[in-house]
Amino acid sequence: MEEYITSAQMAEQLGITKRQVNALCAEGKIEGVYKKGNRWMIPAAAVEKHMGKTGGDIRPFPIGISDYKTAVSQYYYVDKTLLIKEIIDNAPSVSLFIRPRRFGKTLNMDMLRVFFEKTDDNNAVYFESTKIWECGETYRKEQGKYPVIYFSFKDIKYNTWNETKDNLQEIICMEFQRHESILAGGRLGDSDIRYFRQVLNKELPDSLWAGTLKRLSGILYRYYQTAPVILIDEYDTPIQQGHLKEYYEEVIGFMRNFLSGGLKDNPCMSRAFMTGILRVAKESIFSGLNNLSVNSVLDQRYSQYFGFTEGEVEQLLRDCGQSRKMKEVKEWYNGYLFGGTQIYNPWSVINYADHDFFPQTYWQSTGSNEILGEIVAGASADMMEEMRMLLTGESVSVYIDTSVVYPDVTRNPASVYSFLLMAGYLTVKNGKMLHDGNSLCDVSIPNREIVIVYEKEILAKMEDIIPMASSVAVLRALLMGEDEKVQEELQKFLRETISYHDAAAEGFYHGLLLGMSAMLNQHYLVTSNREAGNGRYDIQLRPRNRKRYAYLIEIKALDRKGEGSAVTVDKELVSIAKEALRQIDAKDYAAELERNGCKMIRKLGIAFWKKECRVVSEE
Repeated sequence: MEEYITSAQMAEQLGITKRQVNALCAEGKIEGVYKKGNRWMIPAAAVEKHMGKTGGDIRPFPIGISDYKTAVSQYYYVDKTLLIKEIIDNAPSVSLFIRPRRFGKTLNMDMLRVFFEKTDDNNAVYFESTKIWECGETYRKEQGKYPVIYFSFKDIKYNTWNETKDNLQEIICMEFQRHESILAGGRLGDSDIRYFRQVLNKELPDSLWAGTLKRLSGILYRYYQTAPVILIDEYDTPIQQGHLKEYYEEVIGFMRNFLSGGLKDNPCMSRAFMTGILRVAKESIFSGLNNLSVNSVLDQRYSQYFGFTEGEVEQLLRDCGQSRKMKEVKEWYNGYLFGGTQIYNPWSVINYADHDFFPQTYWQSTGSNEILGEIVAGASADMMEEMRMLLTGESVSVYIDTSVVYPDVTRNPASVYSFLLMAGYLTVKNGKMLHDGNSLCDVSIPNREIVIVYEKEILAKMEDIIPMASSVAVLRALLMGEDEKVQEELQKFLRETISYHDAAAEGFYHGLLLGMSAMLNQHYLVTSNREAGNGRYDIQLRPRNRKRYAYLIEIKALDRKGEGSAVTVDKELVSIAKEALRQIDAKDYAAELERNGCKMIRKLGIAFWKKECRVVSEE
């Protein structure tokens, strides 16, 4: 009699995952299998046939795939289905999941749609090999039980309110079309049918479109005699775009009526789930919505379901035969703390694996960073100093308010850091809950990828607030080795544009020079506050063509009170500029450049005091 084993037993013997074995069975790649209940039974002889073959036979990674059925059946899928179990157990009425972009929000929302939605198709097959199916009948009977309303606003990024309004109406119309078959069911009254057709034909007056969510939930409830589940993905994307493109009041007014009307005290709703980057609460979008459960990056609940946990990353690398890469992945893409769970950036991890395990800043180009430009353009000297501290690996203690008002993002320091935290540019090292429901947290940059993003997307935005002519003049003199000209152009810029109150801390001047240097990115790798030799240099310009000079710049700010005579100030500035040069040599900052094949290295010490500066150099 032939001996059979389970998929779990075969997975253990082959050193792969149970999910991979189940996929091979479902795709007919293992002969002689059959199902016993919900488990695949596999001929024991099949193990030897597949030994040495299956470990490298990994499915492609779901880059850009947000359709759950496609992801679970055709791609390498990291199982997040226990999110469904927790939702059923906790029974929230309205849940808002706040996470950074590309952390799996849309895929999870589509997973919820496929699980809960009542359709003519048997969607249970997409869960039979997942963790939720192993949880028992209590959870299986919820599958396919409800009508579902699903809206995704992730692509609503238009320049005007009229364009945005037209596309919001188009998305609403498409969701009505998805349910159009109920018109022929003979269960709806004339008024419901008439309203439904008005939406389909876009004949509804503009003032009534904000009420479509509430009305559709009522129509589906009357047809199915079961209250629908409501899913709204990236609800705040139109709001952010409205802020950036100056139609904020119009879009906030529409979204307030659309969401509050559909979610507040709605008897025709079983439960609702929303995702976004921020909780836009102070504009009263959720006014009176006392059944809203907000789950941000500070909360423990659901923390492991958005992004990859350490165990999931270790398993992915084992499946790919690349376990030795764990240290590199940790350095580049780890560092997020959601609740108490260490989380890796999932988008970056799967792109890293897909690109032959080569580390890059994969996350950087996945969305708009326009608000970051606003933040830097309006940053105070104190904030620029805090940005410098963050880039050196230090943490900054800040007040975090998860209810952010977009117009306040560039004006209120608490809003700035709250935005950077919620958007994935910072992570919490530790925090203390305050009586007002917000938190006092120590925040830091999570990993190497985001350090590079800061340098490119935040400090490089200094170009926008430094006149191009000033930057060009300073950099031309720098590259020509004309110290006096560098000094002259810097002083000219300081005297024409900077107030005495701004020009104070070393961090301010550091940010200024780093912003100017960002213009050289095409020809130089511009880095700041990196370890080299026996310390951390201020600014390094490493040429992409090794025949060019490399530059090391150390910055000092004169710490003195009172004006002093011009001669005294000059002597003191020259003295600390020379001290900066000695620091470059004493701490061997040039070691990294030399290891990278740079033969010609120019070292500069630049000293500042208010609107004065002195430059000394050596080669």
